[in-house]
Amino acid sequence: MVNKLNIYHNPACKKSRAGLQFLKERGVDFNIVEYLKTPLTEKQVEKLLIKLNCKPAELLRTQEDYFKKNLKGKKFEEHELIKIMLQNPRLIRRPIVEAKYKAVVGDPAEEIETLLNK
Repeated sequence: MVNKLNIYHNPACKKSRAGLQFLKERGVDFNIVEYLKTPLTEKQVEKLLIKLNCKPAELLRTQEDYFKKNLKGKKFEEHELIKIMLQNPRLIRRPIVEAKYKAVVGDPAEEIETLLNK
């Protein structure tokens, strides 16, 4: 049985809406966290990175204008990237779907299935 999931969601994002629809179609119990309205804390991002089993650089949306203009080609320490994401939350890949011990980036939405089969 799946515990209640969290979906870190941006309603303006097509991929994020697809992830939300994926959860709704499967009748899964979940909370919506609109992280642009309710910013994540440093601790939350660190916890998500552990659950995602990824580095901060892997969570960056490199197609964003901010990334292209300000970050592309530059080297940053992991803690610096986390701070950059907190200051510019649109840079965070989405949707992130979080379970108790694991999280996935729901792009494509079918990635979410790995959380549902636990």
